Amino acid sequence: MTDQHHNHSMHHSSHTAPEEAMKNQEHTAHEQHTGHDHTQMIRDFLQRFWISLILTAPVVLISPMFQMAVGYHFDFSGRDWVSFVLASVIFFYGGKPFLIGLWNELRRREPGMMTLIGVAIIVAWAYSTSVVFGLIQGMDFYWELATLITIMLLGHWLEMRSVAGASRALELMVKMLPAEAHMYHGDMLHDMRVDELNIGDLVLVKPGEKIPVDGTVTEGSSSVNESMLTGESVPVLKIAGTRVIAGAINGEGSLKIRVDKAGADSYLQKVITLVREAQAAKSQTQRLADRAARWLTLIALSAGLLTLGIWMIQGQSLAFALERMVTVMVTSCPHALGVAIPLVVAISTAMSARHGLLIRDRTAFENARRITAIVFDKTGTLTEGKFGVSRIGVLKPGFTEQELLATAAALEQESQHPIAQGIVDAAKAAGLSLPAVSHFASLTGKGVTGEVSGQKISVVSPGYLKEKSIALPANLNHFDTETVVFLLQNGTLAGWLALSDQIRPDAGHAVRQLKNQGIKVFMATGDNARVGEAVARKLDLDGFFAEVLPHQKVEIVKDLQAKGEYVAMTGDGVNDAPALAQADVGIAVGSGTDVAAETADIILTDSRPSDVLGLINFGKATYRKMVQNLFWATAYNLVAIPLAAGVLYPQFVLSPALGAVLMSASTVVVALNAQTLRFTKIFR
Repeated sequence: MTDQHHNHSMHHSSHTAPEEAMKNQEHTAHEQHTGHDHTQMIRDFLQRFWISLILTAPVVLISPMFQMAVGYHFDFSGRDWVSFVLASVIFFYGGKPFLIGLWNELRRREPGMMTLIGVAIIVAWAYSTSVVFGLIQGMDFYWELATLITIMLLGHWLEMRSVAGASRALELMVKMLPAEAHMYHGDMLHDMRVDELNIGDLVLVKPGEKIPVDGTVTEGSSSVNESMLTGESVPVLKIAGTRVIAGAINGEGSLKIRVDKAGADSYLQKVITLVREAQAAKSQTQRLADRAARWLTLIALSAGLLTLGIWMIQGQSLAFALERMVTVMVTSCPHALGVAIPLVVAISTAMSARHGLLIRDRTAFENARRITAIVFDKTGTLTEGKFGVSRIGVLKPGFTEQELLATAAALEQESQHPIAQGIVDAAKAAGLSLPAVSHFASLTGKGVTGEVSGQKISVVSPGYLKEKSIALPANLNHFDTETVVFLLQNGTLAGWLALSDQIRPDAGHAVRQLKNQGIKVFMATGDNARVGEAVARKLDLDGFFAEVLPHQKVEIVKDLQAKGEYVAMTGDGVNDAPALAQADVGIAVGSGTDVAAETADIILTDSRPSDVLGLINFGKATYRKMVQNLFWATAYNLVAIPLAAGVLYPQFVLSPALGAVLMSASTVVVALNAQTLRFTKIFR
């Protein structure tokens, strides 16, 4: 997803061009393996950089111009020929990606950054070689040529590495489906490939397995976890006649399912299609960056040719005019521009990773400063995504809340149901010791029962109470956003426990801070409206959307974008993947699926909503640093190019040596400025 987002900055095109150049070196038969090619390109650039760097060191040390600039003298017989050989290897080997990029841009009649770099190194090599062979008088530019190529290779490698890897979201979605299913042939079970199943076939799903198809339950009952598909936080009880979705995880019971949809008609396949469409729609905006880079290139090339022409008209010698042109060409593509952005990217990416932010798309990260609206998924993002005990009610005199919780947890620790795990976790968090349990039994779809401390204890659902004609407590209407279970002692109602998906501790702080920055905060959830309203009210959100499906989340993002908002989407489930791809900035929390993470631009590894604050603030700091670096690099150009062209001649002429020193100085300034990003204090 390296090219998905609007307003790609100008430097982005400078890495796409060498990528394309390197691709053209591959045999046609390999062009389809784009992921493999991308990895190969990154390795190739790194290899070219190291070899060029090793060869550059002696070229620089023996260069008369460098020696004049630094103030030492070192010479030997055949020095010019050694420089020629080493610099030529650097030119043809290290410069190959830029030369191919130059050719491709000219062939398409779309000159860009590769044209600028390519012309500069060709002119520098050709001029220097002419000097060595005695065709013209002057000093060679081999050390500028060598350092220019080496630094440009490093810069482009840093850029390519920072955005490495195409999104694997579609592959991961497919992997969510089991490869095989237990299919009935009469009364016998046979394992069949899922893609060979037909509508009407019957399959068995055992406890803990993933459901292989969209279908209808014909026999059995079980709680099914669909949170990664629909966003519904509460496991859904499936009995005969209810529908199930491929990719959901079966709970404690076995289910016999009739296949209703196959292949491209399945829910998960439709989500895959939505992701593919959202990703493809954004690749067209790359032309914005290319157009800006083309103007820069045309201005720089024009300045060089104009310099040559003017000095020839003025009656200067060819050697003088060429020297001025070469100086302009080299200084118009300085080292500073080669590292101004990639160095900031590399530092910010490493810093972000250490603080729990993994950047997959740097353009989105840089544009995080522009966010005006954020849509949070609820389950697993604003909330924990798992049951927690929110309230305890004691109905039997002499029972304490701690005793009630410990008794229920003792029984529930024998069960694997999510509600049971929530009760046990609450007891452990309270440091309670659990009494022994005997004669444990599971009441399918209703609860659990057993003996605790000599008493018959049952933890059951409201449906069980209704079945046994036991009256519900009068105040249960207050629990419309919670799941309530009841504890019976020897058949008598002793108390209840209310469980809900817990709001993350830092969610309130994060929402307040985001709103203080003028960012509108919304929530989209697959849960019902009552649950959504309760969470939105507690967090004081600007709005919420409940009972939404994947395509509806995409529409929510699109509607906000249509209103002029720059939208971020934060989520963790497969159901969030299409919206993450559609959003201007897609943010996945690390506790979610690999699918959400691979579709998103940025991953929050610790799943803290407050990390979104860190992301936005650090994105702003990174952007400021990039702007500063571009200023230093271009400000150098504004001064150096006119001086290199000779506008103050004869009072002052910028010599190639001095121009090279100024170019190096601008690079040092840019590098040091990028390093100051490390001292930015925006993380907790």
